[in-house]
Amino acid sequence: MNVRENIYNVGVNDYEIDLFEGQYWVENGMAYNSYLIKDEKIAVLDAVDKCCGEKWLENIKSVIGDSEPDYFVVHHMEPDHSANINLFMDTYKSAKIVSSSKSFGMMKQFFGTDYADRQIVVGEGDTLKLGENTLTFISAPMVHWPEVIVSYESKTKTLFSADGFGKFGTSDADEDWACEARRYYFGIVGKFGAQVQALLKKAAGLDIKTICPLHGPVLTENLGYYINLYDTWSSYKPESEGVAIAYTSVYGNTERAVEMLAEELRKLGCPKVAVSNLARCDMAEAVEDAFRYDRLVLATTTYNGGIFPTMYDFIHHLTDHNYQNRTIGIIENGSWAPTAEKNIKSLLEKSKNITFTEAGVHIKSAVSDMNMDEIKTLARELMK
Repeated sequence: MNVRENIYNVGVNDYEIDLFEGQYWVENGMAYNSYLIKDEKIAVLDAVDKCCGEKWLENIKSVIGDSEPDYFVVHHMEPDHSANINLFMDTYKSAKIVSSSKSFGMMKQFFGTDYADRQIVVGEGDTLKLGENTLTFISAPMVHWPEVIVSYESKTKTLFSADGFGKFGTSDADEDWACEARRYYFGIVGKFGAQVQALLKKAAGLDIKTICPLHGPVLTENLGYYINLYDTWSSYKPESEGVAIAYTSVYGNTERAVEMLAEELRKLGCPKVAVSNLARCDMAEAVEDAFRYDRLVLATTTYNGGIFPTMYDFIHHLTDHNYQNRTIGIIENGSWAPTAEKNIKSLLEKSKNITFTEAGVHIKSAVSDMNMDEIKTLARELMK
């Protein structure tokens, strides 16, 4: 695919994969993007997952024929982008490999060699002139591995953004970008908001017309929309007004309370109520909703003196990705020694700028008339 003048996407769409990184459901597959710049010098930017190596080489040859690439640029060493480095280097034996010093250390770990006689080490501000096209390298550590670099091509004003601005799904998937990009961001990159903010500050000084991520479609229009979303996500600000409700329920009583709360919130005009049954939903979707909306309700049973396992897992996902700047309400259930509320607050005690509602719902086995009043009070406080 021709991206810009002299720039091609020679990546591969994987329509067979069902789990990305062994945990994220990808119903619409996954794109492994690789780019080729055809100038006086030929540069291939990044590889693809191990499953797609031969198809990737075919795509390269479809653009350059029997010509030999001069450079192979590695922005990110994660195996979904680096697994075929050795295949490329064995195929094109005169090519130089261009990457950060930390990448070469990882390369030796993965492949037993760092191609010492063929490597070009680059860092912040270094350039690679290909002819009319010139790449300038920008350090982007922990977006989302420590070796990451991105690059900017000045003639076409193209940013090669590594995992930044990526999404789940193939590059030709007919789906809303933000939904799967948001789920991807908070699952893959979300812990490293400060580092993403640092990269965005560097990018703000560039005149960018095209963004080429390593996953998903090339972005060419309304770039402010995508950049603003990344700024919101990486600063842990709520994206939308609404209430996410995440719950577990053993015998249906906690679920009943959640249904009642959701209905009360809708009656009061809540713009969005997103409900997730943590035992049955896609956990990454539930995490996405928790970060997307400005309010969260956690509803769970006391379980073995703690909280139900899937709720524990959910809260761990939130805290592990720096969940902050939200208002949280709690619904707890317990038949003889309820401790869910106490345990939830303990798990979130290190999270920044979390405000717990004064109102809460305390169920003893089944929803009572008193609980109905508590639910209405909680709904009103959440809508203040």
